[in-house]
Amino acid sequence: MKVTVDFEECLKDSPRFRAALEEVEGDVTELELKLDKLVKLCIAMIDTGKAFCTANKQFMNGIRDLAQYSCKDALVETSLTKFSDTLQEMINYHNILFDQTQRSIKAQLQTFVKEDIRKFKDAKKQFEKVSEEKENALVKNAQVQRNKQHEVEEATNILTATRKCFRHIALDYVLQINVLQSKRRAEILKSMLSFMYAHLAFFHQGYDLFSELGPYMKDLGAQLDQLAVDAAKEKRDMEQKHSTIQQKDYSSDDTKLEYNVDAANGIVMEGYLFKRASNAFKTWNRRWFSIQNNQLVYQKKFKDNPTVVVEDLRLCTVKHCEDIERRFCFEVVSPTKSCMLQADSEKLRQAWIKAVQTSIATAYREKGDESEKQEKKSSPSTGSLESGSETKEKLLKGESALQRVQCIPGNAACCDCGLADPRWASINLGITLCIECSGIHRSLGVHFSKVRSLTLDSWEPELLKLMCELGNNIINRIYEAKLEKVGVKKPEPGSQRQEKEAYIRAKYVERKFVEKQPASVSLLESGAKVLSQSQEEKRDSGPEKCLLAGEQGAASQKVRSGDSGIQQSADDSREGLASTISVNSLYEPEGDKQESSVFCDSKQPSPGLQLYRAAFEKNLPDMAEALAHGAEVNWVNVEENKATPLIQAVRGGSLVTCEFLLQNGANVNIRDMKGRGPLHHATVLGHTGQVCLFLKRGANQHATDEDGKDPLSIAVEAANADIVTLLRLARMNEEMRESEGLYGQPGDEIYQDIFRDFSQMASNNPEKLNRFQQSDSQKS
Repeated sequence: MKVTVDFEECLKDSPRFRAALEEVEGDVTELELKLDKLVKLCIAMIDTGKAFCTANKQFMNGIRDLAQYSCKDALVETSLTKFSDTLQEMINYHNILFDQTQRSIKAQLQTFVKEDIRKFKDAKKQFEKVSEEKENALVKNAQVQRNKQHEVEEATNILTATRKCFRHIALDYVLQINVLQSKRRAEILKSMLSFMYAHLAFFHQGYDLFSELGPYMKDLGAQLDQLAVDAAKEKRDMEQKHSTIQQKDYSSDDTKLEYNVDAANGIVMEGYLFKRASNAFKTWNRRWFSIQNNQLVYQKKFKDNPTVVVEDLRLCTVKHCEDIERRFCFEVVSPTKSCMLQADSEKLRQAWIKAVQTSIATAYREKGDESEKQEKKSSPSTGSLESGSETKEKLLKGESALQRVQCIPGNAACCDCGLADPRWASINLGITLCIECSGIHRSLGVHFSKVRSLTLDSWEPELLKLMCELGNNIINRIYEAKLEKVGVKKPEPGSQRQEKEAYIRAKYVERKFVEKQPASVSLLESGAKVLSQSQEEKRDSGPEKCLLAGEQGAASQKVRSGDSGIQQSADDSREGLASTISVNSLYEPEGDKQESSVFCDSKQPSPGLQLYRAAFEKNLPDMAEALAHGAEVNWVNVEENKATPLIQAVRGGSLVTCEFLLQNGANVNIRDMKGRGPLHHATVLGHTGQVCLFLKRGANQHATDEDGKDPLSIAVEAANADIVTLLRLARMNEEMRESEGLYGQPGDEIYQDIFRDFSQMASNNPEKLNRFQQSDSQKS
């Protein structure tokens, strides 16, 4: 409660004044006690909070240790790392809160108590002293006798001086009281307001932090629900398998006898065998043998590095051994050494001998250029064959990819031989394959077919959408259009491997069954550049320009996913071309526009032009047809600023179309006449997903156009935060790799994670990304 002491009452020194002073002094004393208690509580709270942060940090470090321990499970590791990083941020926010609390409560209130209340106490002591002196002077003046004039004058002078001093000190004391009463309100409320603002900032920071984490937590919750469903399904399958195995007869105690030359993990056959040592004692030791990578190897323990028995199976032979005392023996002989082995039974011996012989034959048959094999191994599009210890997350993703791709009409059977339930795919062709046909496709080379497993490899959303846009039916209508006319019989699942290999090579490499285009089309491709100069001269004349623009919409054959191909009209082609020109007008100056022109006497566009148009129209079947007819994937349209199909795909705004062209060998760094490559165009149009894709595929982000602008400066001018972030991250990652030297890491993990998140968002939630919007003046 605020108590104000009147200055007039101070001069009177009335009982009201004394009562007011007594009330103020009691109030200040209680205020001091309350403030001291509050400061002590604040100190205890800060100390407890810091102890909490220390314990919380230890808990967070425990989460990080668990994440590192779970490095083989990408889902667990990624989630725990994100959560630990969020908790670390919250700990930092807590420390900031405690520092602000110490400044606002402890320091500010302690200053008020030590300075202002101490001044009040000092003024009170002086007032009490002068009050006592005044009382003594009054008593002495009253006691002086009337006849002692000298003492009367002395007492009067002392009383007058004491009264003056009392008034001066009393007024100062009252002033100090009133100032204190007024200031304490401001100091207390100021410190508490600062404390509450610190809390407000703390909770705002926490809210923003968890708002960013919210979508990931929501997705993780959905994945956990699916994991629970899958776990229940796996449990039922395991219980059924357990029951089935229990019912089998194990009297012979023979292990699995099957071998598989095209096994997904590369292991043709494996199992325990006794091996005779080459020492003088000829001891026999039981070891785990396996045939893999055209080698015969063995291990004593799983963690041991395999010991190679035969370097190259093509240089060895295998035979029965009946001239030694032990049963079920066979010998593997190479030019440099021989190895005596013993199986546990006659069936196992026959199985091992057959597996070695088959592996030798396969090694000879699939002998090829070693550099090509190395290229296929290093190519990210071929997909790696992972071992059985791969993470559960990848298995779940693979199974989902299998279900989605097999739902497309025709994909439930192998595209080339018709075997049911294919588990492999060619990502640049968009077809599904059985394991045997996939092996043949690998031998063609990655420039013809890029093979990936639908169950073992992880699948990006763009690749899945690409597979769903095409499919076996569409591709077979293109690559098997003349199959009956030629009179070639398509292989069946039981056909010999040599027959399948010859058919697949004729189908995709030689393209013998593709319906050929009219001869005039082939002339168009070579004559486009020749006519470009003459048409350039005619372009200024109105009638000729209109004639060229009107006649370039020739009909092209469309391959759809329905029962038969649909012939699109010339009007549709004109609409597609018109839309192409309208897109160019969005960000090209009016003076730089060029009309597209083709041969007036052509009924069918050239393969390159067909690919160019279909790329803008997001028509993957037409693009596949153009490539089958021999279209160059990096075809340049000299009539439209030397734009490529990949640049047209950017203008069309389709991420899947760009992915299809890149998978088929499109060069991401080819630029048009204005010096703009696909990355420039995607940046201008604000297509964040395409920018992310091109950066991942090695686009040169330092290239400048004719105006001297690189993609980053374009993105900064357009104020596109997403693309600016991507480009800056890419540059930072490039600088980090350069600073690492020749033996540096291929890329920062955080950089890769961010690009993966952008790719997922571009495919699944594109509306969350910023999109560049043209002003009305530009559109007009």
